[in-house]
Parts: sequence; C-alpha cells; structure tokens
Amino acid sequence: MKLLKRILLALLLVIIIAAAFNYPKLNIISGYASKNLASTNFIADRLYSEITESDNNVPLIKLAELETANEKSVVTSVFGLMDRETICRDGLGCVLINDDYDKTQKLLKPNRTRQTNHLPFPYGNNGKTDTIFENIDYEKLNAAVRGAFENYEVQKTRTVLVAYKGHIVSEEYIEGFSKDTPILGWSMTKSVLATLYGILEHQGKIDMDYRPFKELELTGLVGKDARESIRLDEFMRMSSGLAWDEDYASISDVTKMLFLEADMTKSQINTDYNANDPKVWNYSSGTSNFLSGVLRKQFKTHQEYLDFPYSALIDKIGMHSMLIETDMTGNFVGSSYGWASTRDWAKFGILHLNKGNWNGEQLFNPAWIDYITEPTDGSNGVYGAHWWLNSEGKYANVPRDLYSANGFQGQFVFVIPSKDLVIVRTGLAEAPDFDVNSFLSGVVAAIE
Repeated sequence: MKLLKRILLALLLVIIIAAAFNYPKLNIISGYASKNLASTNFIADRLYSEITESDNNVPLIKLAELETANEKSVVTSVFGLMDRETICRDGLGCVLINDDYDKTQKLLKPNRTRQTNHLPFPYGNNGKTDTIFENIDYEKLNAAVRGAFENYEVQKTRTVLVAYKGHIVSEEYIEGFSKDTPILGWSMTKSVLATLYGILEHQGKIDMDYRPFKELELTGLVGKDARESIRLDEFMRMSSGLAWDEDYASISDVTKMLFLEADMTKSQINTDYNANDPKVWNYSSGTSNFLSGVLRKQFKTHQEYLDFPYSALIDKIGMHSMLIETDMTGNFVGSSYGWASTRDWAKFGILHLNKGNWNGEQLFNPAWIDYITEPTDGSNGVYGAHWWLNSEGKYANVPRDLYSANGFQGQFVFVIPSKDLVIVRTGLAEAPDFDVNSFLSGVVAAIE
C-alpha cells in the first residue's frame, strides 16, 4: 500500500510539474486560435465551424475551444483555462487583446479608394481577358495545376493562379474559395512591407543607408550607440546582428511577439546585440515589425501612416481585397497579417514582374528589383531583401531568376522574369508535403 501511495504521489508530482511547465504555452495556443478564428471569419467571411475543422485543426492549436463569438469578437480557451479575446475593427482587421486594452477608444482607420475603370485583370477588376498563347502547352499547364490539388489531405492546396505576360492562363480553387476570397499571406506580408520602402526610396524620402536607431528615442538601452551603425539595408536583409528566435513550436521571440505583445514594433529592439560579432543572416519576423515601426516614423501623423500602404501601393494597383491588420497600438503587423484574394496577390507579383511599372506609372525604381534579388551574405542564395530567391537552385528544375514572397503553410507569390510568369499558390501545407519544385517545374515546362 505504501508503495502504491508513493507511485501515485510521484505521478501527481509529474503531472503538476508538467502542467506548470506547459501552462504558459496555453496562452500562445489559445491566442493563436482566437486570432485566427476572428480574422478568418471577419475578413474572409468563413464559418467558425469550417475554420476550426481546417485552419485550426493542427497539433496543439486544435486543443483550443471556442467559448463565445459574434461578428466583432471571439473568445477561446484551452480546457477552460487561459481565455484569450480577439476583437475586430473596421479597416484595421482583428487584434488579440490583453486586459489593458481600451475597447472604447476611438480608432483611426485607413482611407481607401477604389478603381472605377472598366479594364480587365490585372489593371482593373472587370473580369479577365481570354487570351490563347501559341507557345503554351495548355494540356501540360492544366496537368501541372491539377497536380497541385491532388491528394488534398497531404498537399492541402486551396488556390492556384498562373499569369503569363499579365494574363491569367490558369486558375483553380477548391470548394469554398473563389477569386474574391481573401487569404492570409502570413510572411508574404514581409514582401509587401519591403515594397513600401521601395516606393519611399523612389520618392526620394529614404535610402538604404538610413540608420533607424539614430532616430529612436530610447534611453537606458545597452549597446544603443553600437546599434546606431545598423543600416536600413541590413534590416531589409535580416542581417542586422540583433538576436531573434523564429521558433513557432515553443514560447519564443516570435510567438511572444505575435500573441502577447501590445506593440509588436518593439520586440526586436530589446533583443541581444554584440557589435563585435559578424552580422549574419537570421530570419526574423521581429525585424519586419521593427521596420513597420520605422515606417510609421516617416510620417507626421498616424493617419498618414495608415493611409500610405493603400494610397501608394495597395489601392493604387487595385488590390482592393487586401487588408493589413494592426496591433493594439496601431502599427501594421508587417511580418504576418496581410490578407488578399489570389488575384490580388497575383497583381502584386505582376507589379514586380513589370519592375514597378503599373499601367504606365512607375511606383518604384526598376533597379529596386535588382536590390531585392541580390543574395544576402550567409543565406546560401535563398534570401535577398525581404524576398526569397532561387539563385543557387534551391528549386533545381526552375529558372534561377525566380524570386518569391513566401508565407507560413505554403503561401507563395512566385515571380519568374525569364518566363514572364507570376504564379500564386495558397494552402495549408508546405514542403515536404507540397513539392514546390515539382509544381513549378511542371508549369514552367508548359511555356515553350
């Protein structure tokens, strides 16, 4: 009997220790579930039940339960513990809040404009032009696109669009998704943020030698003087020398930022920095949100900051489905929270394929493409300036000039200049479950 009591006591102790160790994780799990449920319902108009069964049906996150929900608020918990609430705001998207958040505050929102022309895709929203290109093997193309949707339980592809010379030559959607469905781009938003800097540079308002820390009003920060030497270029290339842990499977820098912080622009500022260490490439969502904060400082008012992405880029090229969500303090979450339809993501790619020229108007300098596609030291040729690269053949059977905006769970905007191609793929799976090289090589092979 004493032995049994000791065993039970030991088991109880193990359970208590395990619960204490994992309890903080519940904050992240419940927060992710709450935020994703609210945003996907509010922005993409999808049902809570569908989101729970698909988007949130992943390890750990599926443990979260929906407690209450309406059109502007969602509360989740895990086993009845750690309630997390997300509220949704017109023009700003949804935000995971803490106990200090003032729900009654009056919020500014971006001013939006809508194109009124009657042009087809991409320069307008009046349908698409049915153009047949003699150098495209449509049987091969359609087979490559269909292949991306096969075995959905593994590949989990939701949408694919192939644009050749600005014309949609193939476009497919699973049931429940259409050309108008906004899709979360996750880290594809980083490439949108980079483009805003390209526009500012073209306007003569900033350059890549700009040193953001010189402008920051920070006191008591150890090593601030040394950090003042970090150039905007090094932030764009994720080689600032600032420490960052981009681990989504644990309580890390990135999960604390996305699911705990009120002001996400400050997360990277407080990480370790040693000026004596060589600056190596280190992928960091904290860097992107830091740059969102730096972007805000380029404008005199918060309203100007909120308007700029839409007036200078998003609405300018007719990406009217796009919305970039803000954090609790009104900063764009440039690392992760940009939404747009598949066609609008394709427009973003076409703007870059055309080197910043949009129907005759130059939004950024053509040389900006050379800048963002120059491989960053230490990245093994896979990263430029907030864009992913194929310069050293990561995708072996695809042209080396490919560059792309990539997002969590396999969101992609691929630009292949040598083939005049822009390819968008969205879904819920990435490598190895979704084979990018096979998919892209199939599409490229159809263009003679």
